Amino acid sequence: MATKAKGIRISDELDHAITRESAVRGKSWSAITAELLEEAIRMRRVPGIVFVDGATGRRAALAGGLDVWEIIATWREGGRSYEDLRRNYPWLTETQLRAALAYYELYPSEIDARLEREAQLTPERVRQEFPGSPTL
Repeated sequence: MATKAKGIRISDELDHAITRESAVRGKSWSAITAELLEEAIRMRRVPGIVFVDGATGRRAALAGGLDVWEIIATWREGGRSYEDLRRNYPWLTETQLRAALAYYELYPSEIDARLEREAQLTPERVRQEFPGSPTL
């Protein structure tokens, strides 16, 4: 991906917040700022989507709910039927389910890559990648 240097004006308070986040994440100020902007644009494009941390890094999730990849996996397994998806997640609202589907429509390569990674997880690989995790 090509990058471009841009100058922006930000408040001292925002600069301190980004600097703090940069130190916590172990990334440069520029890298963390680009990551934050990318996530902000994605959340604005698909209301109801947030980004969460986990053992496998940051990922798109429903606000207060499941990861997007989990919903898309279920949707695919159900023949891409919205009705089946609705039956599998009765506790989620239509707005939440539609947000997951909309996110996938906009960012399929991100979700497809996660689904591929999940498909390759075997008990042996889990033990290798996450040695402290319980055995499957």
